[in-house]
Amino acid sequence: MKTFIYSIAFILFILSSTSCVTRVHRKPVHKTTTIVRVAPKGHKVIYIKGNKYYKWNNKHYKKTKKGFVVVRL
Repeated sequence: MKTFIYSIAFILFILSSTSCVTRVHRKPVHKTTTIVRVAPKGHKVIYIKGNKYYKWNNKHYKKTKKGFVVVRL
């Protein structure tokens, strides 16, 4: 009986000490993100793969709650 309890304790120790979880690293958010509050008069609305983007000065912008943010396509 004693060896059975020791073997159960050993198995529980092994199972609790190993993990299958791997750590997920996210790319750092750029701190220099520029938000444009109002789109200029010369902007164009374009659709790429069903998503709406705004284009001016040869850059693409996505509309957010705070304004327009530059995106890479």
